[in-house]
Amino acid sequence: MPLYQEQTIKVHNSLTGKKETFIPINEGHIGMYVCGPTVYSNVHLGNCRTFMSFDMIFRYFRHLGYKVRYVRNITDAGHLVDDAEDGEDKIAKKARLEQLEPMEVVQRYTVDFHNILEKFNFLPPSIEPTATGHIIEQIEIIKDILEKGYAYEVNGSVYFDVVKFNETNEYGKLSGRKLEDMIANTRELTAQDDKKSPQDFALWKKAEPEHIMRWPSPWGDGFPGWHLECTAMSTKYLGETFDIHGGGMDLKFPHHECEIAQAEASNGKSPVKYWMHANMLTLNGKKMAKSTGNSILPGEIFSGENDILSKPFSPGMVRFFMMQAHYTSILDISNDALLASEKGFNKLMDSIKSINSLPIGSKSDFDAPSWRQACYDAMNDDFNTPILIAKLFDAVKHINLIKEGSETITKEDKEILFDTMKSFVFDVLGLEDKQSSNADSEKLSGVVELLIQLRKEARENKDFATSDKIRDQLAELGIQLKDGKEGTTYSL
Repeated sequence: MPLYQEQTIKVHNSLTGKKETFIPINEGHIGMYVCGPTVYSNVHLGNCRTFMSFDMIFRYFRHLGYKVRYVRNITDAGHLVDDAEDGEDKIAKKARLEQLEPMEVVQRYTVDFHNILEKFNFLPPSIEPTATGHIIEQIEIIKDILEKGYAYEVNGSVYFDVVKFNETNEYGKLSGRKLEDMIANTRELTAQDDKKSPQDFALWKKAEPEHIMRWPSPWGDGFPGWHLECTAMSTKYLGETFDIHGGGMDLKFPHHECEIAQAEASNGKSPVKYWMHANMLTLNGKKMAKSTGNSILPGEIFSGENDILSKPFSPGMVRFFMMQAHYTSILDISNDALLASEKGFNKLMDSIKSINSLPIGSKSDFDAPSWRQACYDAMNDDFNTPILIAKLFDAVKHINLIKEGSETITKEDKEILFDTMKSFVFDVLGLEDKQSSNADSEKLSGVVELLIQLRKEARENKDFATSDKIRDQLAELGIQLKDGKEGTTYSL
């Protein structure tokens, strides 16, 4: 029996504002879409936190035995500067400033995005579609919305008619906004505006002569609206209604609100059963912003090349730090917070390494089955990683008491302890202890070099028995010595 049949998950649904029991549309299968990056710059640390939260959720679903189709897109066209309806495409602007082809910009920053996520030990999504790869699908959706009377074409651009849509549907239900209030708080349209209402948003924008990124359409050369891309890609790969749509809290309005409107206008169905939003990351108590200098890139944390932190921190440790806060909570990153987190991370990793060497007793002072279920209960409560980590450190306390001889553990409970720690620390939280493995490698190298030196001295003293013994015993351990003109080297 798959684990998901034994565990009941509750998720916070942004659409209802309530914690709800998670029941997938098709038993045993989950469709999950997460808004990916707009690839015009190095990936932001705050974005990494959002993607990390959904990587953790993806991992937990897979751990429970669900078959998950996880779609995370790449926005490589259509996202205008400042999320506005007018102005330049973010990628086209970067291409113009750096005198590059737009797709060179896309390639450079897509590679950076993947490299950083690989360092953080992300699992790749099942499908990673691009906006430019789905222009045809977007045009077809626009045609459909036009035909149903929820959009209009003006001077080669197509706009979604929010007022018309709101007559039969509810625009603003995800963000809790009322259309009347939005209209009342919006400036009047000018004579230059093509839109009927300030709330209307672009499905297709006419490309002016200077616009680099353009595609032919029934309305003339242009490019798709940012919101439309996700509707096209999510419904193509997950169907008209799917289980989970995730993203950062900042995308709730207008991006996700517009996605709902587009899908309901086109398909007549609410597209998503559970909307989930991850919260923001702050730096030293303030919003991250390049303009104020209160900003740091993931690579700068790993290398230590920054003016904010006192030392480099490994990707695995930074991931652990982020998992210590609930995905819906604001998390503040600071030097002190990372240093404190590093101590906890090292303590956790050291404890896991010591489990196999724990002595076996005839009885257990540690109730491993109850503790294991407590770990599941934490994750089942809207993926509560801080509570899970607290439960893991409950186990660390018992591991230390067993090592000291103050407590005992049976063989069966020791196996449960090891398997559960391994599952939740490495498989679900996605933590890696590469820093420790690098340190271990350096220590091994130091020990082997010391033995090579002792062997050299033995040979110089014609103590060939000791020299051969060092060589042979290292060989038995899988360490091959090679004597050459430049001296002795080794290989594993």
